[in-house]
Amino acid sequence: MLFNSFEFLLFFPIVTIIYFLLPHKLRWFHLLATSCYFYMAFVPIYILILLLTIVVDYIAGIMIERAQGNRRKWFLVMSIVANVGVLMFFKYYNFFADNLNALLHIADQSHSIPLLKMVLPIGLSFHTFQAMSYTIEVYRGHHKAEKHFGIYALYVMFYPQLVAGPIERPQNILFQFHEPKKFSFGNLDEGLKLMLWGFFKKIVIADRLALVANPVFNHPAQYTGVQFFIATIFFTFQIYCDFSGYSDIALGTAKIMGFTLMENFNRPYFSKSIGEFWTRWHISLSSWFRDYLYIPLGGSRVKVSRHYLNLSIVFLVSGFWHGANWTFIIWGALHALYLVLGLVANKATRKAGHTQSRLPHSKLAAAAATFVCVAFAWIFFRANNVADAFYILRHLGSGWSAVWKPVQIKGMVTQLGGGDTIAGLTNIVLGALSILFLEFVQLKTRGRRAIDWLFDKPRVLRWGFYYSLILLILIFGVFDNSEFIYFQF
Repeated sequence: MLFNSFEFLLFFPIVTIIYFLLPHKLRWFHLLATSCYFYMAFVPIYILILLLTIVVDYIAGIMIERAQGNRRKWFLVMSIVANVGVLMFFKYYNFFADNLNALLHIADQSHSIPLLKMVLPIGLSFHTFQAMSYTIEVYRGHHKAEKHFGIYALYVMFYPQLVAGPIERPQNILFQFHEPKKFSFGNLDEGLKLMLWGFFKKIVIADRLALVANPVFNHPAQYTGVQFFIATIFFTFQIYCDFSGYSDIALGTAKIMGFTLMENFNRPYFSKSIGEFWTRWHISLSSWFRDYLYIPLGGSRVKVSRHYLNLSIVFLVSGFWHGANWTFIIWGALHALYLVLGLVANKATRKAGHTQSRLPHSKLAAAAATFVCVAFAWIFFRANNVADAFYILRHLGSGWSAVWKPVQIKGMVTQLGGGDTIAGLTNIVLGALSILFLEFVQLKTRGRRAIDWLFDKPRVLRWGFYYSLILLILIFGVFDNSEFIYFQF
């Protein structure tokens, strides 16, 4: 079920009202049943996959806590193998089979590995990582094994963050399912405002930008450099508003019922380095890789070459986590390269005795350079394949002479509008204005959430902002029930 669908507008209030009407001892069952229904609205049969991993991890958590010595590690391994095995089969089988077939073809072998026709379960990577964090934390002794099977199943299945995160830790969310929750007008107010801001980012900004970016990336041979530039900038903000919009809706939905989920984004495009970017973007995933892969590999407390290797491994795995395509691996490799080059540059600067300038223009230049690097890497992330990505890069410099020729500009705009000049111009102008509005709001809030920043402002300003968002959604929203980008992961 999509957040941006009519079905959800019925589902959400009904589920929430019944939740508060029920006694506390029945609420877990209500949330679990409705979460299963929410997930089964996509592909019903895949609920069995989640059930399998839930049973395995529930048993593994209890056995890890009871066992002694190496037996604890073996139960952890059993859990990880089960989770990663399911993920590898559904998400990566065809990728490996296809690449092995290509190698066999090069080696002039007639044998080939059959490909399977199957649909990737929605959000498989997210709930796999959330389940793994549970058994790892139990193994480390940071959290006790959950004895209530229904509560543990709800930890994995909780519908607000089931299909696209944030990826929660057991320490943050499991105990909340045990706590009695009382209806609060404060939670209702905060949650609805979070949801409103999330819907605005998704329906007005992300889906509007998609009208320009998607055709260009899906059919790059039909476009030129100017259009590639516009599409790249638009996609850079599309993916941010799409994913952070989902997170805001998830946080708001949970907050209304009294649950607090972790923040997943913090103005990432204001980062002044790639390292800072990854402390602001998809925070639940970057912290997951930090705690469960980077630090166990040795982190930065190793010799310099090993430190660089650790970073490279983490970001290559992160790229592969996002999708079974070489484009994602290259995207991860680019971010690894950015980080390593940044560390080398900082080391050289310190060695030379220079200190980083704190002048405003220096910070602006650093933020601009970081944004360019991130946007460049998004080309590989969005391209359908490596060939398309390199085609775009080769042709980024083409067609710029047309900027000075009104007739050719009109042709480019018409092409971006699917043959309709007015549609193309409307989407470009509205897309650009929505980006400027987003950046203005984020600049004014200075790192605080918009709803928190508005809290101490005059009532006229607060409600004027809320009503403006509603009006903008109704007038400029794209109501095509488009899926969230991260559902595919």
